[in-house]
Amino acid sequence: MNHTEQELMKQIEEEDVKFIRLSFCDIYGVQKNISIQRSELPRAFEKGIGIDASYINGFGGDYGKDIWLHPETDTITVLPWRPEHGKVVRMFCTLTYEDGTPVETDTRAMLKNAVKYAQSKGYRFHFKSELQFYLFKMDADGENTGVPYDSASYMDIAPLDKGENVRREVCLTLEQMGIDPESSHHEAGPGQNEIDFRYADPITAADNTVTFLSVVRTIAARNGLYADFSPKPIKDKTGSALHISVSTKAKTGEDVTDASIAGILHNIAGMTVFLNPKKESFERFGKHKAPKYITWSQTNRSQLIFARYTENGNRCAQLRSPDPEANPYLAYALMIYAIMDGIENNRTLPQPTDESIAPFVSTDSEEPQRLPDSLEKARIEATNSPLVQQFIPSAITRIYCAE
Repeated sequence: MNHTEQELMKQIEEEDVKFIRLSFCDIYGVQKNISIQRSELPRAFEKGIGIDASYINGFGGDYGKDIWLHPETDTITVLPWRPEHGKVVRMFCTLTYEDGTPVETDTRAMLKNAVKYAQSKGYRFHFKSELQFYLFKMDADGENTGVPYDSASYMDIAPLDKGENVRREVCLTLEQMGIDPESSHHEAGPGQNEIDFRYADPITAADNTVTFLSVVRTIAARNGLYADFSPKPIKDKTGSALHISVSTKAKTGEDVTDASIAGILHNIAGMTVFLNPKKESFERFGKHKAPKYITWSQTNRSQLIFARYTENGNRCAQLRSPDPEANPYLAYALMIYAIMDGIENNRTLPQPTDESIAPFVSTDSEEPQRLPDSLEKARIEATNSPLVQQFIPSAITRIYCAE
């Protein structure tokens, strides 16, 4: 909901809000915040709240400049797990330096720029995410034991599925924050869960993903559990993914899904280090339905891109390689630029791979191109990618590609 600054300050006072958390993300998508008193909000709106960002990834290191947080009024939401009296709200922020210059490593601002770029060409996007995570038991000191919360498997029900009540509490909390989950279920791994979202505009979808990570961790801890979003927490079990579906709309009304998929396929190798930023990310590829090749399909969900239909009958593309360690703002921005590359350069969509493609045993069959199978190879692809060089600030690429 859009508010003027004056309306928002009046609402905050009337609803007994005492603390405002000004939130933003580092370049890896890890949420950070500073809490201010209600009385400081006018100053935050007028000139921003300055912070020392030297210890935050992507904001300058030991000699980094201070940055200013500028809260966005339409992102305000109550944190339901905080006290009812003396409420706490959260607002996402735009980042600048003291002179008002935008911070080049502000990935949320990067996504906004990607959206504006596409809109100037007559295209708009809607994204939805499917996030997987594990629940582990905690010890008496609140540390992760690495022991799964249950031994249930794909779409099992209670009592085998012990995560049912946790997912329910997560979904109800998200609803209180104005976010509508679409569905939830137990995933294939022991203690593994998935919650899916509805389509939203890119900024809202990315904000919802960041909020979701915080809510799950909070609710899990309140239930004596540890929520693990790493890509491969148990070596021989199913890894966790961040499946991203995108629907592309052209002002002309034409269906550009084929060109969208072609653009992603053409650029995915250079994008991979940003979608899969940890060494463990690459242990997931090619196992338990996680993709291994740069392929797409209309029927086989184990391929890199699955072409599907939305509930409204529109075609969309689901990218299945990212994992929950990806920064959603950066991931969505890269997908938008890759799609625009496919559309503007008339990239050719290869034939779909609807059958199983592994292992290759026929001498007359050519193995499809593989995704980078290590962090080192993904870094090389990123440094050589024209798309990355054009749209991703060099400061971000250097950090992601550093040894």
